[in-house]
Amino acid sequence: MSIPDTMRAIDPAEAGGPEVLTVVERPVPQPGDGEVLIRVAAAGVNRPDVLQRKGGYPPPTGAPSIPGLEVAGEIVAVGEGVEDALIGQTVCALIAGGGYAEYCLAPAGQCLPVPEGLSIVEAAAIPETLFTVWTNLFERGFASEGDSVLVHGGTSGIGTMAILLGKLFGLEVIVTAGSDAKCRAALDLGAAHAINYKDADFVAEVKRITGGRGVAVVLDMVGGDYLPRNLQCLAEDGRHVSIAVQRGAEATIPIFDIMRRRLTLTGSTLRPRDAGFKSMVADELARTVWPHVEAGALRPVIDKTFPLAEAAAAHARMEGGDHVGKIVLTVG
Repeated sequence: MSIPDTMRAIDPAEAGGPEVLTVVERPVPQPGDGEVLIRVAAAGVNRPDVLQRKGGYPPPTGAPSIPGLEVAGEIVAVGEGVEDALIGQTVCALIAGGGYAEYCLAPAGQCLPVPEGLSIVEAAAIPETLFTVWTNLFERGFASEGDSVLVHGGTSGIGTMAILLGKLFGLEVIVTAGSDAKCRAALDLGAAHAINYKDADFVAEVKRITGGRGVAVVLDMVGGDYLPRNLQCLAEDGRHVSIAVQRGAEATIPIFDIMRRRLTLTGSTLRPRDAGFKSMVADELARTVWPHVEAGALRPVIDKTFPLAEAAAAHARMEGGDHVGKIVLTVG
C-alpha cells in the first residue's frame, strides 16, 4: 500500500478543554536516521496527553506537537540505519509524541513486536505504562520478590500495570482508589489489598496491613501533601518514587526522619529521556517482560476505545476519573 502525502491527525492550535481535539490534515512525517514510520492502528491515551492539551506539559524539543505517547500498527518505511526487513512488521512503540495520527515516527529501538494473541488495541495500551512502571518501581525503587509496595491510583493505567507486573514478579501490591467499586476492580486484577482513600486513612491502613513494618516502595503519582504521608508508610530503608504531581509539585518533608530511617526519595519523568535510554529499557523489557506477554500472562486492562475523531470524548472520560485501566483511540 502506498504512503500518502497527508494524514488525519489531532493537532490542536491552542490549549484548552477536550473540544480543541479536532481532526486536521497534516503532512505524513518522513523517517530519519534510526527511525521507522508506523501506520497507526491504535494509540493509547495517557494523563500527560491531557496535561499537554491544557498547555501544562509542552512536548520535548524535537517532538511533534501532535499528542500521543504510545501506538501500535505496521511499520511501512524505515530511515537510514534501520533494516528494511522491519517493513511490514506489526509493532507497538513508545514515542515522545505524534500518536494521535494515521502515521507517526518511532525510534526503531523503542518498538516491540506484537505477538500472536495480543490485540492491536491491547498492544497500543502497553508501552507508556510498562516503561514507566518498570523503570520506576523496579529499577529506581528496586522492588523485588517478596516486597510490599504501595501504589496510588490503583485503577489508573499506571496502577493496573503495577498490579499486573507485581503479580508476575512476586510483589504484594497495596493500592489506593477512590471508591469501593474501584477497590474491588483492583482486587480482581490481583492487588493484595485495596484502600478506599475516601473512607479510610491510607497511612493507618498500610501500617495495619504490614503489621507496623511499612512497605518497601511507594510509587506515587499524587505528590503535594501526599508525600509526607507516603513517607510514614515506608519501612526502614524504604524507597519513595515520584512519577507525577497531581496534587502539587511542592511538599514539606521530615528530614531527620528520612535520615533516621534511611529513606530514599527519587523519581523520574520518562518522556524527555533520550532514545538511547528508552531503547535500553525496551531491550530489557523484551528479555524480562515480553515473554509473559507472548505467553498471554500479561494483558493490559482496557477501559474503553474511541475512534480518533472522538479524541475529545476520550479525554473527557479520562478527566472524569471513572475509568479503570487504559483508554485507547482506534485509528486505522
